[in-house]
Amino acid sequence: MLALAAALALALPASESAAIQHVSVVNVETGRIQKDVTVLLADGSIVAIDKNVSVGPAKVVDGKGKFLIPGLWDMHVHCCNSGDHFFPLFLANGVTGIRDMGGPLEDLKTCRSNVESGIILGPRMVFSGPIVDGPKPVWKDISIAVITPEEGRKAVETVQRSGADFVKVYSLLPRDAYFAIAIEAKKRHIVFAGHVPDLVTASEASDAGQKSFEHLLSVLRGCSAKESDLRGKPVPAKTKLQVIHEVIDSYDARKANDLMAQFGRNGTWQCPTLTVLHSLAHLDDLAFRNDFRIVYLPPDIAASWNPTNDFRFKAFTPDDWKAMRLAFAVDCKLVGMMSKSGVGLLAGTDTPNPYCFPGFGIHNELALLVQCGLTPLQALQTATINPAHYFGWEKTMGTVEVGKVADLVLLDANPLDNIHNAEKIEAVFVRGRYLGRPELDQMLRHKSEAAGEFSGHEYRGIDPRD
Repeated sequence: MLALAAALALALPASESAAIQHVSVVNVETGRIQKDVTVLLADGSIVAIDKNVSVGPAKVVDGKGKFLIPGLWDMHVHCCNSGDHFFPLFLANGVTGIRDMGGPLEDLKTCRSNVESGIILGPRMVFSGPIVDGPKPVWKDISIAVITPEEGRKAVETVQRSGADFVKVYSLLPRDAYFAIAIEAKKRHIVFAGHVPDLVTASEASDAGQKSFEHLLSVLRGCSAKESDLRGKPVPAKTKLQVIHEVIDSYDARKANDLMAQFGRNGTWQCPTLTVLHSLAHLDDLAFRNDFRIVYLPPDIAASWNPTNDFRFKAFTPDDWKAMRLAFAVDCKLVGMMSKSGVGLLAGTDTPNPYCFPGFGIHNELALLVQCGLTPLQALQTATINPAHYFGWEKTMGTVEVGKVADLVLLDANPLDNIHNAEKIEAVFVRGRYLGRPELDQMLRHKSEAAGEFSGHEYRGIDPRD
């Protein structure tokens, strides 16, 4: 279905074979633990899992007391312009796959080609390239501006022919153009995903076949008894708090249940990106912004995270920040409800938005999902087997099984006991290539030193497992 599918068969030299001995394998579908087995990797795949495996010339990795999980996916990133800087941060945190939700297409194609050919070490990539938005795009440098249905259909054709994996739709699309995009995407057998436009309801977008909603946009509004009054309503900056209260006060439980059931019937996935929602709700908090992980970022990105430098927040008032925090609390309740209703959830961070750290952020996302009511197993599924289901790649990835790709993370503790144990990374396997703790630390150190050359930061030697 996607151009990236060819990358799943990427072979590594036989010398890259490895045997992880005496390890506990976490089944991310059932939560069962297969203890004290050897997992044999060769040619970028898992070739055996058993207590008695002949390892031959394979590199032996001691897995005693450790737990093996599939590589993690961050299903909402924007990273290609900083791919050479971000990729080591992804891998050092066990992120072996990313879905890029909007960026310069040729750059993205080059990034993926360089990863697949071995020129650079990085995660698997799926991407949309340009964003399809309304006549005055929010991100004009990477967007296709659409006004009419015909322009919408043409945008789908352009995106598909240019080699993108899916069509990313955005907030300002006109209604008729959006539905034209939905029909054209179905006709051309290409996925469309992204924002639910301001002038379209969540119910309509689900029925139209939008495969994933990002940031829970329009979902809370879709649970309101006043949804038709709120749709597309201009929101002056000083009335954000009033509007949030209006939506919350008009919450209709029966309508909410119906919407969740509709998502389930239609296979509409949700990528809540709690990391960015939480971060944007706390940007006025200096304590929140005092995060040691800033040392890993290029100085231009670090500077852009100051809300006074971001056009979206320059005019914010104390009430606006209060509204953001209230909205985040309600969004967390929605995510818990979705999980209980069986709605498909995907882990995504929206890096590099403010304080959405590449790589590190996926662990923030998993922890926030648990805070919303998911079990550690359910949270882990949003970054492993769920992305595999989303892409239709269940036969090749998403679990630790024979025949699947050797994108794996070796942990010092069981993540099903505590989701924070997913941060206790001893080693990462990328297409079967072994990256032990010393290599991962060296990658982090190099990125910190590279940023420090310009920003004045120094590597602090902080173990990300702490």
